[in-house]
Amino acid sequence: MNDFDSEGSAEHEWEDRGELAWNEFDWERYLREQDDTIRRYLGHYEAFRESPDRIDDVAEEMGWGRPDAGTDDPEHDGADDGEAEDFVEDDDIYTLHKNPVFIATKAIYLSCRRPWELMAADESKVPRALAIPFLASLHRGEENAVHAVHALDFGDFAMAVSLFKRALGSLNESLSLLNDEAGLRHPAVRAFRENALPRLFDLREIWLRIIRECRQELSRPIDDES
Repeated sequence: MNDFDSEGSAEHEWEDRGELAWNEFDWERYLREQDDTIRRYLGHYEAFRESPDRIDDVAEEMGWGRPDAGTDDPEHDGADDGEAEDFVEDDDIYTLHKNPVFIATKAIYLSCRRPWELMAADESKVPRALAIPFLASLHRGEENAVHAVHALDFGDFAMAVSLFKRALGSLNESLSLLNDEAGLRHPAVRAFRENALPRLFDLREIWLRIIRECRQELSRPIDDES
């Protein structure tokens, strides 16, 4: 796959990592580094928020390359495309946290969830009937998308499509809630909606790209191994 170089498992399965003697403190350091990567993605995203090509602009800044800059070879795993520094370093290990689709999804959802949580604490800004349902819809969408990325890393493209479709269903629920007439009577909700809509549509675009690539993989004829 080209977009976001979303496959990971074939090159990074646990049994291929050699002797991994990390303790909990090593893993905590590693996870903090991945948290920093999400914040770095979000920083680039905010810098390019006015660009119509912001998804690809940010991917390029992260070192993942643009979708149209890759190769058409389906066996190409992106290892030599210059993204190693930000994706899988020579002496590093791979986990789900390094998958570009995971990073983009977590970062964009964070940019929606964090301001909503601050607003929802004030009933004068967000009606109670909207506060929790919208937050719950964000949680469901993010959870299903993360499960979909797990499926990608295991090479189960059909399951990934099904899970991304579930994530899209939750995203559509989020969009519907933001169009609720009762909520739009509140200026804070209207302002949030204006900021959140492009982000939610960017998530949809990212997932649709991956769904399209998964379906392309599923449609390829199985090579005769005999």
